[in-house]
Amino acid sequence: MTSPQPRKPAEHVDRALCVLAHPDDVDFGSAGTVATWTAAGTEVTYLIVTDGDAGGFDDTPREQMGPLRRAEQEAAAKAVGVTDVRFLGHPDGRLELTLDLRRDISRVIRQVRPQRVLTSSPERMWDRIGASHPDHMTVGESTLRAVYPDARNPFAFPELLADEGLEAWTVSEVWLGASPRADHVVDVTDVVELKFAALKSHLTQISHLDDLEDFVTDWMRQTGRRLGLPPGRLGEAFQVVHTA
Repeated sequence: MTSPQPRKPAEHVDRALCVLAHPDDVDFGSAGTVATWTAAGTEVTYLIVTDGDAGGFDDTPREQMGPLRRAEQEAAAKAVGVTDVRFLGHPDGRLELTLDLRRDISRVIRQVRPQRVLTSSPERMWDRIGASHPDHMTVGESTLRAVYPDARNPFAFPELLADEGLEAWTVSEVWLGASPRADHVVDVTDVVELKFAALKSHLTQISHLDDLEDFVTDWMRQTGRRLGLPPGRLGEAFQVVHTA
């Protein structure tokens, strides 16, 4: 008896939603992948849970950092073909797994009605601890709970339907970035300049990095090699979870 073949991600979806903790999270891990989706005609929405006001590497006043980072994320999104960027405004560095956060993410899932959701892995990467910021893991777990069961259950957060008219919606697949179980790679070699344009929009976060392109290129080359791309090709890696 042969074991069943693993399910592959859909070749194309009409709508995708990317849910990340901070401005720039989507660009470091996934901007190349997003560029391939928008080029193929997928409508992509970004949902950023915080304004990133606890980030930065200079003496920018804290009250200015949040608005700056929102503007940077909007510019970065445009570089890869995304115009719908939404922010929840939760406190940077202090995210907790709460029903309020699950409801807020469920609301946007029901609004956007995506077939695919991209978010961060809720699992810690022990060999690359920087990928496992507590906010990242909290957003990943909250998003998975919003995908299943909240957004698809008409009786979960009934106020979303009763007060806002948002019908239940079932997401078919979730892509987890920075996962220790990554099993899918996207070849982003041909769109890497768009990824770099997105990253360079985040001036408050990368202006102190002289070797940004070299560092990110080497990182993606290693990812491609590890997950089976031809030599020299650049990859972004995900764990794909089928949720329908």
